Amino acid sequence: MCLAVPGKVLDIEERDGTRMATVDFGGVVKEVCLEYLPDLQVGEYAIVHVGFALQRLDEESARQTLELFAELGMLQEEFGDAWETAAEQAGVNPVEEVSNP
Repeated sequence: MCLAVPGKVLDIEERDGTRMATVDFGGVVKEVCLEYLPDLQVGEYAIVHVGFALQRLDEESARQTLELFAELGMLQEEFGDAWETAAEQAGVNPVEEVSNP
C-alpha cells in the first residue's frame, strides 16, 4: 500500500531547477518534491504521496494522523526496511537465516 503521509518540512533547497525539501515523517526523514506546493515553507506540514508534497496541513492534524498511522503499524509498512518487511510477511526471521545458513 502506498499512503499519503503528513510530514514536517525541515529544509528546502533547489536542485537542478526543482524545489526539494527534507521532510520528517514522525522520525523517518525523506526527500520530497515541492513543485505542487511552491510556497510551502520550512516548519510547515504537508501531505506527501510518492515523493510529492500535495497539500498543506496544520500541525495538529499532521500529529494526529501520524499517531494513528503509528498505532496501526502503517508507518512501519510504509517506511520500514523492505527486506525486513518481506521476510516478516513470508514468516522468516532474517537474522536467523543469516546466522544459521
